[in-house]
Amino acid sequence: MKRILTFFTVIFSLMTLSLFGQGPKVLVVTAHPDDETGFSVTMFKITHEMKGTVDMAVMTDGGGGFADSQLGALYYNLNLTDSIVARTHLPMLRKQEILNAGKIMGVRNIYFMEQPDDWYTTDPKPYISGKNWDIPYVERRMDRLLADRDYDFVITMLPHAGQHGHHKTSVLMALRAIQRFKGPHKPIVIAGSPMNATSKPMEFSMLEGYPETKIKADAPTFTLNRAFRFKENDKVSYKIVADWVISEYKSQGAIQENGIHKTDMEVYRYYDLNDPKGISKVQKLFDDLAKIGFAAPVK
Repeated sequence: MKRILTFFTVIFSLMTLSLFGQGPKVLVVTAHPDDETGFSVTMFKITHEMKGTVDMAVMTDGGGGFADSQLGALYYNLNLTDSIVARTHLPMLRKQEILNAGKIMGVRNIYFMEQPDDWYTTDPKPYISGKNWDIPYVERRMDRLLADRDYDFVITMLPHAGQHGHHKTSVLMALRAIQRFKGPHKPIVIAGSPMNATSKPMEFSMLEGYPETKIKADAPTFTLNRAFRFKENDKVSYKIVADWVISEYKSQGAIQENGIHKTDMEVYRYYDLNDPKGISKVQKLFDDLAKIGFAAPVK
């Protein structure tokens, strides 16, 4: 009898684990280590509170992020403001930083596409044309990821005109991979951007010259409130999670100075290339995110 009870206890435990492991499967596509900080609380809540899965695809090797690395140079005891030293050491340093950040957010896998992080420009043409990046290689890897991982959602940055050319190209690589995808379960792709409570949402309809970036005009925007306060006397908010993530990027001075504890909301938009029926699925995702964890109503 004891063996029978033990057997059913094991079965029940496995069923319970299965039940709580049915959260959404998400791929976040960015250009550099630290770009994901704009989505960090959404990622954290999906993995920790919804028991979902989050992977990342990072396009560049991160070797170009040395313009504001003065304090990082002291921390790592390397002259990271020197371009030769930085390009030698930053790719490995920033990989370790994003691995540390990913652990906080509960990221399962990070897929590094290893494209050169060469210089700052807002022009995506040198990259998307294949001149500076190995686009066929990235396409093959993105196609394999979508085919093998069965994602429900893909999150990109918002590719507005002022964005880095690497950011814009990472968005295009994600959108074009979804356009090529022929499987039965096509993921829904949304564009995310951080916002302060005192700001107005950025007006954006499409990146000029790239119709795949068009946002569906009649779709709502979806918002996650990082600044929601909880615990005794409302002392704590989810902005602390974003601070944990940002603090891992010791090599990146500007994100530490300008990002720490300042973003109140994560705002997401619905790309026009999606099936309109997917809007309700995205709405449910963000409704659920607003109701779970410490944001859950007190009964």
